[in-house]
Amino acid sequence: QVQLVESGGGLVQAGGSLRLSCAASGRTFSSYDMGWYRQAPGKEREFVAAIPWNGGSAYYADSVKGRFTISRDNAKNTVYLQMNSLKPDDTAIYYCTFKDVHGPYHYWGQGTQVTVSS
Repeated sequence: QVQLVESGGGLVQAGGSLRLSCAASGRTFSSYDMGWYRQAPGKEREFVAAIPWNGGSAYYADSVKGRFTISRDNAKNTVYLQMNSLKPDDTAIYYCTFKDVHGPYHYWGQGTQVTVSS
C-alpha cells in the first residue's frame, strides 16, 4: 500500500521560511515525477513546483519562482519544498504528489497546512 506522509507545515510570519517534506513508502519511486500543489480557502488546487524523475530541471509556478525550491532524495523516497520569503498569499493546504512517468499511477499526500500571518 502506497503512503505519502507530509510534514513541516505550520504558522509563520510574513517573510519567514518553512520546509515541507513528503516521504513515500510502499513501492519504488525512481521513475516518478514529484511535485507540490496547494489549495487556498475558496480556491481551486494549483500547481506550485515539480521535479522530474530523471534529474532534469525543476519548474515552478510564477507566483513562487525565486522564493521556493523543490528537491528530492531518491534514496529516501522523499521530496522537499523549501519556502522562503513567505507571503500571506502563500497560505494554503500543501499537497505532495508522485506521478509515474511510465504508467497510470498518481499518488497524493494528505495535505499539510501552511499559514502565513501578516
